[in-house]
Amino acid sequence: MTSILKLGIPKGSLESSTLELFRQAGWTIKPRSRNYFPSVDDNELSCALVRSQEMGPYVANGTLDAGLTGQDWIQETEADVEVVCDLVYSKTSDQPCRWVLVVDRESSIHSVEDLEGKTISTELVEFTRRYLAERNIKARVEFSWGATEAKVVEGLADAAVEITETGSTIKAHGLRIVCDLLYTHTVLVANRDSMRDEWKRGKIEQIALLLQSALAARDKVLLKMNIPSSRIDEAIDHLPSLHAPTINHLHQDDWLAVESVVDKTRVRELIPLLREAGAEGILELEIHKLV
Repeated sequence: MTSILKLGIPKGSLESSTLELFRQAGWTIKPRSRNYFPSVDDNELSCALVRSQEMGPYVANGTLDAGLTGQDWIQETEADVEVVCDLVYSKTSDQPCRWVLVVDRESSIHSVEDLEGKTISTELVEFTRRYLAERNIKARVEFSWGATEAKVVEGLADAAVEITETGSTIKAHGLRIVCDLLYTHTVLVANRDSMRDEWKRGKIEQIALLLQSALAARDKVLLKMNIPSSRIDEAIDHLPSLHAPTINHLHQDDWLAVESVVDKTRVRELIPLLREAGAEGILELEIHKLV
């Protein structure tokens, strides 16, 4: 009988970017229209779509062996799980998000201390309460089901604790960021008993390795080219790499084949420089994984 690992996929804002990350890592996960159990092209995996806010408790109690969720929701729920690895990506970028204290642009609140006696709206209720308690600030923290910024705009709350990537939506609502409370990113978490099972641990570590390697490759490309051996030093000076460029002799002794992994953003600068250094047949190849 084939062993099965129960894996939680975050439903909602992270769903599409997570499915794309798994595709790049080598798994095709296809959601089904009528249930929360996507198909996956791996007989050793069983996937379930779960809200990020609920992922930690489901993994902690063994309903799931592992899952992907935000570091913020692990802190919010205080779920007793093992963090296997960090996976820094979000719904629109590969940058961490942050939970910020937000107020109306004209508000008299300019620091956390100014929250004394105020009302705060947020999804991150328990974390916010602990954050204030650690600073001996007494304020009313209310749970928000969404549209949290609007509650400040409409005067239903004095402040909000909201998640943002760029801050542009907050500014568009006429609000002001007072300070950052928490930086967060996606993490792969696992049930502690599952990590003590040799087979499950091995499967979880396989997933972690391939997801991390897929993320590492996202901003890299492979450049391949032929360079006259007489000009190799000139060309190499332009080529950053993980260690050093790979160089092989061609059938013609006076030419060398060169390969180098470089940042995508540098390619537009590098190709003209390499051409000037005598490189020919320059190829730019996409990388799916970088281990």
